[in-house]
Amino acid sequence: MDRLAQAFARARAENRAALVAYLCAGDPDFDTSLAAARALLQNGVDVLELGVPFSDPLADGLTNQLAAQRALESGMTSARVLELVRRLRAEFPAAPLVFYTYYNLVFSNGVEASIKAAREAGVDGLLTLDLPPEESSEVQAACQRHGLKTVFIVAPTTPDSRLPKITAAATGFIYYVSREGVTGVRTEVAGGIAEAVARIRAHTALPVVVGFGIGTRQHVAEVAAHADGVVVGSALVNIIRDHLQERGRIAGVMADKARDLATGTRRRSRD
Repeated sequence: MDRLAQAFARARAENRAALVAYLCAGDPDFDTSLAAARALLQNGVDVLELGVPFSDPLADGLTNQLAAQRALESGMTSARVLELVRRLRAEFPAAPLVFYTYYNLVFSNGVEASIKAAREAGVDGLLTLDLPPEESSEVQAACQRHGLKTVFIVAPTTPDSRLPKITAAATGFIYYVSREGVTGVRTEVAGGIAEAVARIRAHTALPVVVGFGIGTRQHVAEVAAHADGVVVGSALVNIIRDHLQERGRIAGVMADKARDLATGTRRRSRD
């Protein structure tokens, strides 16, 4: 069983949702990013999504756009992102690591080479935000050859007719984006999550995770009652933003936040 499947199976056995955390690799610098990621994985995060910094992150709101900008300005490159993954993999051999990226970054380095390098560094899954399954055959084939799991997105506006195609293309998990628009913290969890998750589950046995706008323990608890995993991103990136002048504190604050969020996953009522 692969690391992603093991993480979701372990959470299911413990009657909770898996906690999926997002950070932009290299934000605000390599060493602080490594410390922040380490703090998450040591304090209740089951799956770590690493954003590959990109100059034009169209699916992201201002919080994650600025994170990518900080990472790029600090000198992050594709090679440095892979080095960050290698460091994390050495310290956390069982932790699932997923790349959150854009197709141009995969394509520009060569699809085969990009996916091979990611897998060799220790990446478990690939979410290419702007790549629809209808145009992903080359990426899917390369991922299959190199043992990298694929993740695809379902949105609130996705018609039922497209669900079989999306779920068939995924091999890791399905990411349900609970809101229209871009990433960012919200004051309330989106409505209709239970119905949306049930609609997706009718087409797949893969885990269904829910993200976008989830930032507090209560938000996590609300979503964990229905989903296999809960994604928190902008709320964690904001910790980095708020401590840019005291970077040594970021890992500690990140650890506290992760522990708090993790308590929400245990409130799961489904099953």
